[in-house]
Amino acid sequence: MTCQTYSFFVLSAVMIYFVHFGNSLNLAQLQNDIDQLKADFNSSHSDVADGGPIFIEKLSDWTERNEKGIILSQIVSRYLEMFENTDKSKAHVRHISEELYTLKNTHSDGSKKAKDLMDIAKLQMTDLKIQRKAVNELFSVLQKLVETPASPKRKRSQSQRRCRC
Repeated sequence: MTCQTYSFFVLSAVMIYFVHFGNSLNLAQLQNDIDQLKADFNSSHSDVADGGPIFIEKLSDWTERNEKGIILSQIVSRYLEMFENTDKSKAHVRHISEELYTLKNTHSDGSKKAKDLMDIAKLQMTDLKIQRKAVNELFSVLQKLVETPASPKRKRSQSQRRCRC
């Protein structure tokens, strides 16, 4: 499977995920639209496989429902960015784009969480003012970490249940 095919597979997976949690999409129509889009982009071209998939591998690390909402909202945003420069005179492009906008708007919580993560990553931790603020918040942050159950413990219990089969 080529990278762009992976990419379109992810697009389908994103839409299916969001449909599963409350939206109704005509998946058969979307599949036809995506097939037309693959033809538009010549996704069977040999260079598509270079470097591996762009979204699929990143999805495997996001297992919790809330986590998936965060990463999928970012993926949807990237697809929407791609569609900004795509010929919207074609019905299938318009339809996919409209569905993605609907998904993005109905699941904006994941976008906000992703923005929070990006804002934290952008903090200049060498800035003295930022350091002072961070030190003032350190105890509260540590309290939250202590109060929050560690996910590896939960994952361990899930794997123990699987082993009993």
